[in-house]
Amino acid sequence: MKRASFIILFFLCALITSCLSLIVEKPSIVLRKITLIPRSSAEMNIFLGLDVQNPNFFDLTLKSFEYTVYLNNEKIGNGLLGEEILIPSSSTTQVQVPVVAKFNDWGKSLKAIITSDNLPYKIEGKADIKTVFGSIEFPFSKEGHINI
Repeated sequence: MKRASFIILFFLCALITSCLSLIVEKPSIVLRKITLIPRSSAEMNIFLGLDVQNPNFFDLTLKSFEYTVYLNNEKIGNGLLGEEILIPSSSTTQVQVPVVAKFNDWGKSLKAIITSDNLPYKIEGKADIKTVFGSIEFPFSKEGHINI
C-alpha cells in the first residue's frame, strides 16, 4: 500500500513538473528607463530599469536573468543578473540590471543615443524562474522606444 501511494505521488509530481509551463503564466517585462554612466573613454555602464510584472496568484523567484540589449537595431552589450529576486504574486517589481558596453561596439547607435529623443530598443534573453511547483526557464524578447 505504501509503495502504491509513493508511485502515485511520484507520478503526480512528475505530471505537475511537466505541465509547469501550462500552470505558470510568464511574467511581463517593461523597460522603464535607461541610465548611462561613463566608465572610461572606451566603456560605459548602462543600467536598465525594468518593471517585472507577475500575473500569477503565487510568488515567483527570478533565479537568473541573461539578456542582450540592442539600441537603434545594433547590439550594444549583454549581461547576466545572478542574484535571486522575489516577485510577489499579482504585483510589479522594479529591477535594475547592468550592462557594460564598449563604445567601439556601438557603431551608429552612439550618435543616435546622443541626438535622438525616441530610440528603438530590444532586449532579449532568457529567465530562470522558480515557483512553488518547480523551476522553469523561458525565453523573452521585448521591443519598444525609449526617451534617454
